[in-house]
Amino acid sequence: MVTLTDIAAEKLREMLDENATDETGLRIYVKPGGCTGFSYGMALDSVKDADKTYQVNGVEVIVDEDSLQLVQGSEIDYVEDFESQGFRILNPNATSTCGCGSSFRTATAAGQPGSCD
Repeated sequence: MVTLTDIAAEKLREMLDENATDETGLRIYVKPGGCTGFSYGMALDSVKDADKTYQVNGVEVIVDEDSLQLVQGSEIDYVEDFESQGFRILNPNATSTCGCGSSFRTATAAGQPGSCD
């Protein structure tokens, strides 16, 4: 399961309410790449076949099965500080991360390191 902090859920509910589209929740996914091996992705999306879904603080969280193995137990937070604002993934499975904060590897999966774009 992936969880959301209260502030992340509040921001996501606002975003979903503002969009008059078919998106039903927050999709969290992982793709090969980034300087450490895997890169996180997040998007407002709808549920597709074989997705796992969770209702968390009033938000539907959507994760495909392959990504779930890498982000299981993660927490999504929303941070606002002097440098930036946005969502941040706190992944207990990550054994190594890079400076950009969106690239990681786990003890059992190295991914395919590349550039952080």
